[in-house]
Amino acid sequence: MENEEIIIKPLLTEKANGMREGKRHRYAFQVSPRANKIQIRHAVEKLFKVKTTACSIINVSGKQKTMGLAGGKRATGFTASWKKAYVTLAENQKIDQFEGV
Repeated sequence: MENEEIIIKPLLTEKANGMREGKRHRYAFQVSPRANKIQIRHAVEKLFKVKTTACSIINVSGKQKTMGLAGGKRATGFTASWKKAYVTLAENQKIDQFEGV
């Protein structure tokens, strides 16, 4: 897998911003479901030219959703499941693309 295929998008939430600005320098990404920790670490190092120290991954389950249909009927389904990665950078390292957000 290519580095661009592994990292799908960065997660810019309140929790992710708080972790990034803390002293641990952790960044959150949505990643490919087939990627492992080693591939994710190498992809972040190559794409953003930083040094990583740790990576943890979480499989996020899809949530059940209910949708109304014509005639007053209801249909239920699920949103897609996805994988989240938290990458910790080395001391005095940061990703400049996130600093202006």
